Order: sequence, then C-alpha cells, then structure tokens
Amino acid sequence: MRKAVLFIAVSLDGYIADQNGKVDWLNGQEPREESEDSYSQFIQTVDTVVMGGRTYRQVAEELAPGQWPYQELASYVVTHREYPPADNIHFTSQNPCELVEELKKQPGKDIWVCGGAEITRQLMEKELIDEYDLSVIPILLGSGIRLFGNGLPPMPLRLTHMEQAGGIARLIYIRW
Repeated sequence: MRKAVLFIAVSLDGYIADQNGKVDWLNGQEPREESEDSYSQFIQTVDTVVMGGRTYRQVAEELAPGQWPYQELASYVVTHREYPPADNIHFTSQNPCELVEELKKQPGKDIWVCGGAEITRQLMEKELIDEYDLSVIPILLGSGIRLFGNGLPPMPLRLTHMEQAGGIARLIYIRW
C-alpha cells in the first residue's frame, strides 16, 4: 500500500506561513550547496500530490506563477471553488480523508501531502499520514498559520532520519 507523506517546511516555532499567509521566509542561513537537495530526493518517491485550495493558490499565484511545478505528478486540489480544467490537476470537493484513503489503495508511488494546515489536521485525526518529513527553517515567526494546531490527540512518532544543510534541519518521523 502507498504511504501518505507530509513533506513540508516549518519555522522553528511551528508555522508554515507568516501572519499574512506568506512564505517568503523559506530559506536557510547559507546558500544552497551544489549537492542534491532534500526536495530533489523526495520528489522521486512520489507520483501524486494532495493539497488544499489555499496552498494551490499560493503555489500557482506566488511561488510558480504561469507554470505548474508539479506537472509530472497527479495533483489533487481539495477545494470548493470552481477552477478551469488543467492538465493533470484534479479539483475536488471530496473529503480529503476519503480521497487519501482511495489514493492509498491505488498502485503507484507515495502520496505527497503538500498542505495546508487544515488538510494536514484532518488527515492526522484519521491517522492517514504515515510519514512526517519536516524541513525546519531557522526562523522564529512568532505568529502565523500553525502546522499542528491545538486539539489533536497525542501521536507517538519515531525519528528515522535527520540531516542538515544551510542551517535547515530535515527530520523524518514515522508513526509508531
């Protein structure tokens, strides 16, 4: 069965976006090294990406306007907004938990849970995220959109990998 992997960057104090919903703080202390980065390694393990509508708009309008960066992946955007059809992007109002459960049963590589916080929370509540691949950015934002909000039940995790580059710590955890 395929795994659902939350691969996301987070500030040291647990935010995925600042108080204005921006992510322009996503960088390390040093320029990127020439070696293959964690994204390049990770993207080879997935063939599907799942995200919420706000994350889709942020990627499409701010981070990569004019060119969808995940063209090689089957993209599922959970939203109630209407969007024009796009190649390999599936807009759906389906419950994200039901969507991920269905995708896990299909053949293929792992499923990338790209964000945002609400989709992540729903999937965590149903224990549908199998792996947490977090890149901790060396910044304290103080406020913004929290990755892990209040009200989630305790969830024991086991650290399986850690590395650092450019001041960014990459931590990979699996559920016990």
